Amino acid sequence: MAAAFVVAGATVAAQAPPDIDTLLVRVGERIAEYYARAQNVVCTEKQTVQPVGRDWVPAGFARVTEYELHVEADAGAGDGDLPEAKVVRDLLKVNGRAPRERNSKDRDGCTDANPLSAEPLAFLLPSHRSEYTFTSGGFGKGKDKDTFVIEFRSMRAEGGGELSEDPNGHADCFHWSMPVVMKGRVWIDAVSYQVVRVERGLAGFASINVPVKLQIHHNLENSMVVERHDTTIRYRTVSFRDPDEAMLLPESIETLLIVRGSLQSIRSRQTYSDYRRFVTAARIVK
Repeated sequence: MAAAFVVAGATVAAQAPPDIDTLLVRVGERIAEYYARAQNVVCTEKQTVQPVGRDWVPAGFARVTEYELHVEADAGAGDGDLPEAKVVRDLLKVNGRAPRERNSKDRDGCTDANPLSAEPLAFLLPSHRSEYTFTSGGFGKGKDKDTFVIEFRSMRAEGGGELSEDPNGHADCFHWSMPVVMKGRVWIDAVSYQVVRVERGLAGFASINVPVKLQIHHNLENSMVVERHDTTIRYRTVSFRDPDEAMLLPESIETLLIVRGSLQSIRSRQTYSDYRRFVTAARIVK
């Protein structure tokens, strides 16, 4: 899955973008290849979470966590479906120090990344496409001129959002179910059909109901509103040796969450570095 990015602008501009179904098929195939090859890759993920006010101004101290991260294939894919994957994290540091037992339960860890989470490109696989509508956005512009653009929107969600206690047991932390409509864009390299950037966000405000029990125990309002939940994922080419190959791998994920109500709004940035590849059980190659 070596990336090929050097293409004359006239060559790409001269070809018509493929129809959306063909484009999605090719993108899905590249994602499946990425999942297969990324299982041999380990990296360091650094997450910085900054509390902010509704005006986006920092409010308090940032929390910095570091993880060793790798991708695992999900054996749950059905017959005929392209394989899916999950992201697995091992916490290495909290604010520059080795993690302590209390870090797994104190409220400061409320915003830490989940040890196990869905791989963010899975929504482009055939098994999830019925959950979205996809349309062609033509070619990218400016520095993105050598890309195709896919615009997407999730199907209308049913029901309302509700707040609950944090399932990981962090004190004074909460989890919410939020059946909302998401929309966004995906930029696809026009030669390799690999994803180079994803931007997604809420299609509108999302309301969250707060159960009476939580209102009483935590002095919360009866409802909250999520005004923004924006995420941008960027990918970059990483080269490996012995054997020589290049892979398009995550570079950064930026998230902005703005909540109207009792919960804290945050800005988060995750960066990925120190990529290394397991060639055999006994050898690591950077």
